[in-house]
Amino acid sequence: MSLGSVGLKKAGAYSAALLATSMLAGVAHAQAQTAKAPSGAQPATALEEVVVTAQKRSENLQDVPVSIQALGQQKLEQLQVGSFVDYVKYLPSVSFTTSGPGFGQVYMRGVASGGDGNHSGSLPSVGVYLDEQPVTTIQGALDIHVYDIARVEALAGPQGTLYGASSQAGTLRIITNKPSTAGFAAGVDVELNKIDHGGTGDVVEGFVNIPLSDKVAVRLVGWDEKEGGYIDNVYGTRTYTRGDNDPTNDVTINNKNRVQNNYNTVYTQGGRAALRVDLDNNWVITPQVMGQTTKTGGLFAFDPKVGDLKLSHFFPESSKDSWVQAALTIEGQIANLDVTYSGSYLKRHDETNQDYTDYSYFYDQMGSGFSWTDNAGNLVTPSQYIQGKDRYRKESHEIRIATPHDKRFRLVAGAFYQKQQHHILQNYKIDGLGSTISVPGHPGTIWLTAQDRVDRDEAVFGQAEYDITDKLMLTGGIRFFKAHNTLAGFFGYGAGYGSTGEKACFASTIQVADAPCINLDKGVKESGNSPKVTLTYKFDGDKLIYATYSKGFRPGGINRRSTLPPYHADYLKNYEAGWKTSWFGNTFRWNGAIFLEDWQNFQFSFLGANGLTEIKNANQARIKGVESDVTWVPVHGLTINASAAYTDAKLSTNYCGVTDSAGNPITNCAKPQAPSGTALPVTPKFKANLTARYEFDLADWNAFVQGAAVTQTSDWTDLRLYERGVIGKQKGYTTADFSAGIDKDGVSMSIYLKNAFDKRASLNRYAECAIATCGTQYYIVPNQPRTIGVKVGKKF
Repeated sequence: MSLGSVGLKKAGAYSAALLATSMLAGVAHAQAQTAKAPSGAQPATALEEVVVTAQKRSENLQDVPVSIQALGQQKLEQLQVGSFVDYVKYLPSVSFTTSGPGFGQVYMRGVASGGDGNHSGSLPSVGVYLDEQPVTTIQGALDIHVYDIARVEALAGPQGTLYGASSQAGTLRIITNKPSTAGFAAGVDVELNKIDHGGTGDVVEGFVNIPLSDKVAVRLVGWDEKEGGYIDNVYGTRTYTRGDNDPTNDVTINNKNRVQNNYNTVYTQGGRAALRVDLDNNWVITPQVMGQTTKTGGLFAFDPKVGDLKLSHFFPESSKDSWVQAALTIEGQIANLDVTYSGSYLKRHDETNQDYTDYSYFYDQMGSGFSWTDNAGNLVTPSQYIQGKDRYRKESHEIRIATPHDKRFRLVAGAFYQKQQHHILQNYKIDGLGSTISVPGHPGTIWLTAQDRVDRDEAVFGQAEYDITDKLMLTGGIRFFKAHNTLAGFFGYGAGYGSTGEKACFASTIQVADAPCINLDKGVKESGNSPKVTLTYKFDGDKLIYATYSKGFRPGGINRRSTLPPYHADYLKNYEAGWKTSWFGNTFRWNGAIFLEDWQNFQFSFLGANGLTEIKNANQARIKGVESDVTWVPVHGLTINASAAYTDAKLSTNYCGVTDSAGNPITNCAKPQAPSGTALPVTPKFKANLTARYEFDLADWNAFVQGAAVTQTSDWTDLRLYERGVIGKQKGYTTADFSAGIDKDGVSMSIYLKNAFDKRASLNRYAECAIATCGTQYYIVPNQPRTIGVKVGKKF
């Protein structure tokens, strides 16, 4: 059989699987035409309206000409969603990588080059919002505990007109439940669970909504969670040579004091307090404070050479991610205009301890450790570990107006300002290192990163809708932006070792905390616009089609290495046609979109010499795909949902790994690192999920049984062919979850089984230094093994 025929068969299989969602339409139509309900049976129940605020207004999902996947509160609870990893698997247009809680990178529609998330590198391509306010941070999306959440919205495709720079490929929105003056409400939930091959966990969650008067209400929410570990740190050794060709002088270390089973335990505590004040009939203010602390032990990856869910590490590993956000939303009317102000201040602190023995071992083979001595001149064991402290500050302000929604011409327009400050501190430590080699002021530190990064965004935007006829609507929008990004401070070695670091310092008036001197002070300013045009045709109140052209952008930035030019902004052009339809008395809903995207001059991050991140522009990629979502209620009590995405993301020019002096990519080379036609990393070609839930009466209780399955094909973690050959491919996988439960008079009890068949999925695959150097020592971040749990709740 030829390779061509194999490829065609694979493409056909993927297409057939994707079209399975739309095939339900034919089945539903046939049943609607031929089937009659049995005597005494209840007719199918109409699907509830899903309200979204994707276009800065409250609208029915079916009326919005945007590709949106929404998981409402009921759906989140039914799927046992508690974290970022839990809900993102049910969003087929979304892909991600992660190295643990709070360190996930989000991508949409295949717009991913791999290597993102470095503190000094590219900004994210997907914006993350908590209610009205952006909470996107460069090293990972906030892993917000999901409880008392109204919905999660995933807006696929460029959303730059209304959401700005970090919404180049899409926007992820987490919408909380707001205080209500309608009446008192409260709830509490308690959960216990056990992980196969791992530990036990528990969750306690609660909320209360208290009307203080007919115009004032407060809502308080809290949670406390322990997640059991499932990675074992087992006994192991490492041997370092001394450079004298005498094995008797080699140094061998072991980790006997660090051996521990299930050592990646997670503890999360958090809460939210919100107030609603109706000033009069026209104005409402809603201040809110939300915070969370997540503490982890160990690592969330295993070494396949050591064993399944096992590794051998030699130094303490842990993280503490604490954040608090204060937000204020003011909504009112001036004349017939709706006016909204939203502002927020986010403070996030990350502290990490990481074993870095792999880097030490591989670079010691090259002789780097032969110069590392103590104060007496004796060689020290070159094993390294990293102590990191990152401090984020983010403030944002947006004010906008909206004309009445019932008019033929409608407009949303506003202004936006955002400033992100990030103090980066990373100490790469070697125990016993001499003071003449250490970075000044940091005993035992062989390499120091102490930098201040500031990213500023200013924008004005507008989006208008005009009803050409009662069926045809034209939408047009544009956002004009300015971006100013700076990076200053210190990175590198002390003067006693290496030329990168203290030896490169220069006189400067800039002061950066923890920096012994300044060897970095660069910035980039950019401006531009991102337009959007959509034409929508409504056949009736239940069916519409639309066609969209939109453009997204991501600001450029600087490279720390002095020999490299800055990297430029990259742009995403999106051509999309979609549909929103409801059928058979709104018992069947089918939405979808077909898209083609050109990703121009895209940014590619990778680890270069000395493990220093480099960012280069890589010319162009083309992404083609289809996404579809079906929800069907064939009979009373039974709800079936299926959603899928097929994404074909490939380079449309060679990636040669070099640029000209201005930073523009060079694509004409004899041996490209990734030739034209190479698939982009991170995103699987096919991703889908299927959920079936049946609700019925059991004596005088309400009961349910539910099954959910998620599947995706294989993907790569790197763009370059050589690195792919070293680190390997992430295999596709299918997982299944099951649950059952009862409820009555506000009391609920359920049991669930996650990853029922204990399938081992790879959520990330990485090495601790450049893949070409130590990629043979790679790690796999797995999904959580099979977990059984029980949950009891009470609503008041």
